[in-house]
Amino acid sequence: MFSTILIANRGEIACRIIRTCRRLGIRSIAVYSDADANAPHVQLADEAVRIGPSPARDSYLRADRIIEAALTTGAQAIHPGYGFLSERLDLIAACQAEGIAFIGPSSAAIEAMGDKIRSKQIAREAGVPGVPGYDGADQSPETLRREALRIGLPVMVKASAGGGGKGIRKVKSEADLNAAITTASREAEAAFGDGRLLIEKFVGQPRHVEVQVAGDRHGTIVHLFERDCSVQRANQKLIEEAPAPNLRPETRAALHAHALTLARAIAYDNLGTVEFLVDAATQEVFFLEMNTRLQVEHPVTEAITGLDLVEWQIRIAAGESLPARQEEIVCTGHAIEARLTAERADEGFRPDTGAIRLWREPAGLRVDTGVEMGSVVSPFYDSMLAKIIAHGRDRDEARRRLADGLERMTVLGPATIRPFLVEALRAPAFVAGEATTLFIGATWPRGWGGPATDPAQRDAVAAAIWLASRPAIVAGPWGGLGGFRLLAPAGRPGTSHLALTGAGETRRIAAADLGGGLWSICGAAGEILVGAERQGGGADWRVTLDGRALPALAQVEDHGVFLRFGAFEGSIGIALAVAAAAAGRAAGGAGGDALRAAMPGTIAALSVSEGERVAAGQVVAVLESMKLFMEIKSPIDGVVSRVATKAGATVAAGDLILTLASDETAGAAG
Repeated sequence: MFSTILIANRGEIACRIIRTCRRLGIRSIAVYSDADANAPHVQLADEAVRIGPSPARDSYLRADRIIEAALTTGAQAIHPGYGFLSERLDLIAACQAEGIAFIGPSSAAIEAMGDKIRSKQIAREAGVPGVPGYDGADQSPETLRREALRIGLPVMVKASAGGGGKGIRKVKSEADLNAAITTASREAEAAFGDGRLLIEKFVGQPRHVEVQVAGDRHGTIVHLFERDCSVQRANQKLIEEAPAPNLRPETRAALHAHALTLARAIAYDNLGTVEFLVDAATQEVFFLEMNTRLQVEHPVTEAITGLDLVEWQIRIAAGESLPARQEEIVCTGHAIEARLTAERADEGFRPDTGAIRLWREPAGLRVDTGVEMGSVVSPFYDSMLAKIIAHGRDRDEARRRLADGLERMTVLGPATIRPFLVEALRAPAFVAGEATTLFIGATWPRGWGGPATDPAQRDAVAAAIWLASRPAIVAGPWGGLGGFRLLAPAGRPGTSHLALTGAGETRRIAAADLGGGLWSICGAAGEILVGAERQGGGADWRVTLDGRALPALAQVEDHGVFLRFGAFEGSIGIALAVAAAAAGRAAGGAGGDALRAAMPGTIAALSVSEGERVAAGQVVAVLESMKLFMEIKSPIDGVVSRVATKAGATVAAGDLILTLASDETAGAAG
């Protein structure tokens, strides 16, 4: 057994691996970039080594720096986690050259399955059925287009070297085919350094079902049952469960048999996952790909088997036999996992960034996370913050426990998909175990709109909490100006006029202090009486509204409140109205159409300059976020009046990219 292991990863998976190392008495070494200098995985490890600047390409994707850190700290083995270098042959070769063990399968297995084209050929030769498609060597756009039309639309255009939803496009119309091929190849090249594509027939009612396999270096291979990962957005999993619901016994047996057949065909020798499409209508099984690493969703398999899969990986890499025989691996109960990401589900799952002001986990559930209160979610890495896992005696118990736990969880700071996950777990199709990969689009055809909230009550509660905290947080010349003291206690403000911002608008309210923690809040919807009392010295508040005492969580800052009240979880900017007006006059305004970043990321391309004429629909910039590319198009015919950024620059959501003047405006200015 190893005495020291270096974890070549970050976030929740690094923390997860460190916990197993600690239980086994193994010294753990973390690595970190500048953005992660104070991250939980750095604090949790026995030792941590800086490996470079914040961008992953300069740190976590640098195999040479990982090896250098391992040699410096005396690590005997490297665990790559998932993503980053977990399936990169150059890291394995470097490990072998330095006599360091790689905790994962052989390079031959990774090479065989890492190329989707080759993996499908191997599967066919082994008798494992695949989706009809094209995986030939001729990668010219003309050939790919011709083959797609031969297979018959709709098709999936997929990156050969891909994973994690990158480089995948569904094409329903011949008119969209050329653009899908170009964009998928570009994304694949950016994410994996390999722009080759394959074409597959789109299965009408697809379920994503995968089988966990494990092999040792003595020729033994077993399966650890299957997982259903059908709830996805942009081909990335959001909810996973084990075992898969509503499968016929013969279908379940076929999945296990096909997975073992493929694993044996490549002499697989660590933990891996064989992924399949299952036609929900016919329960036909089609091989998709094999992931030669630990999967994000491995905790649900751990929950139903009672096994530590990271420990299995370590023991296999150390040359030990599998810890259990096939007949000893038993499935008990049901487990469901939800991935909590920093995204706005109500804005098409737009990534969000920022500091976490409050992190409140649900009791009684497993939470695998790499963040905490004070952590900063940056645009440099994946948006996943945590995985929340519930286990129950049956599927419904696990589902109800997970939905209830997520409802009780609170994250203030960057937006998360927590409320969406709660609603998804309670949606009829998911409750019935009938979700396919089309679940989100079918359940919310116009997009998920967010939970229903009363904006007037939300604003009233936010204002009352902010004002109740004012003595400690209001600073500057305007903070000392109280309201009129008409009928108010001497020495205390009577009425405060506030400007509240959020959801793209500014709202004006008047708040009168009635004493005893009670406020009269008057806005467009009329008067609301709100009581606000802090419970202890933390983020817990008791709010009295319409005669009801309700809980709230809030972090109060100079310029607003991060608030969880009822179904609302977000931030509301608050300022004294006179100060807000002065700030607005000082900032001034700019005419024309402002094009802003819809999500945090990097300006991958900027194709115009100031003074240049553009046409409506013309691509003026390309934004890259999480290795996905979004074209930014001009909404008007006009002239570029200002360019506020440059290619390669990092931008936050809402940052100005450029300003356009319409032909009419430009003509008037001339």
